[in-house]
Amino acid sequence: MTSTDPAGTTGAEPLLSVRDLRVATDSAEIVRGLSFDVALGEMLAVVGESGAGKSLTARALLGLLPPGLRVSGSVRLEGVELAGAPQRVYRRVRGRRVAFVPQDALSVLSPVHTVGDQLALAARSVRRLGRRAAWDHAVAALDRVGIPDAARRARAYPHEFSGGMRQRAVIAMATVNDPALVVADEPTTALDSAVQAMILRMLADLREQAGLAVLLVTHDLAVAAGHADRVLVMYAGRQVESGPVGRVLRHPRAPYTGGLIASLPRREAVDRRLPVIGGAPPHPGALPPGCAFSPRCPAAADACQDREPEPGEAGDGHLAACHRLGELPDPVTDLFQATPGARMTPSEPVQESR
Repeated sequence: MTSTDPAGTTGAEPLLSVRDLRVATDSAEIVRGLSFDVALGEMLAVVGESGAGKSLTARALLGLLPPGLRVSGSVRLEGVELAGAPQRVYRRVRGRRVAFVPQDALSVLSPVHTVGDQLALAARSVRRLGRRAAWDHAVAALDRVGIPDAARRARAYPHEFSGGMRQRAVIAMATVNDPALVVADEPTTALDSAVQAMILRMLADLREQAGLAVLLVTHDLAVAAGHADRVLVMYAGRQVESGPVGRVLRHPRAPYTGGLIASLPRREAVDRRLPVIGGAPPHPGALPPGCAFSPRCPAAADACQDREPEPGEAGDGHLAACHRLGELPDPVTDLFQATPGARMTPSEPVQESR
């Protein structure tokens, strides 16, 4: 496979097909040649540090980028090309075939209308429903996402909901018209762990019951491990690694993915210093030559400064972008466990893990 033939394709036409997606300003490219597919009924988790380009990718798919950003490449939803399409094309699919769940529920919900009225309006904007039927549809959507006493709570205003209930109401609004795809951008940000788990279980239940697909943007590898079918790891706007979530997280082949996994807290190591990835992600306008991760990589070699690696086959639909793919220990987390934050010199041999 190449970077334009991403992991996870099955031969059937994917619900969402993204090829060579780029998001740029006049001075820098922020998302740089991203390619992936999402199948109906599947959850793809897009993970990476802040600044990797995850949220811009999510918004680019729906034509929701702020002014000053340009999109190129291909974004096909059910065979319809969206990249560069006029807003009338997006209006035909947003809220109907694809819906968006942002980080901040209050940025979606109007403070001066009841939650039920807002959901009913969303239903009427797509379906030919009378006021009563639209209201009943809104109450049913709130009930489906686990809002207790949905008929009564539908008459409440957003400020009368807790943070977790507001996020559930936003998911109800996103799914009120039975879309094929939900793009969820950090939907559990600022929620406590119990509410986070409840929201994620709810998304999983909706996916199972309605057969919808979910593209989940998250910085939390544990969330990806517990809920996604496949994972795509981003760094500096590019795909670093992708494939089945269990395989990628158990056998990461890209050093960046290995560093993220190695730095996760573990119960059995509460009294030990956590490994870290030294340094910080580069600014999009000041990328280093070659591989963008090479200044932070403990296994960087001369070739890593010469050119950017392309995703290569690591087995069973697993892709990794690394010039030293096949040379490094399995798992590559071992690179970060011996000397946290340190960097090996290019001449220092990498010992195979045993």
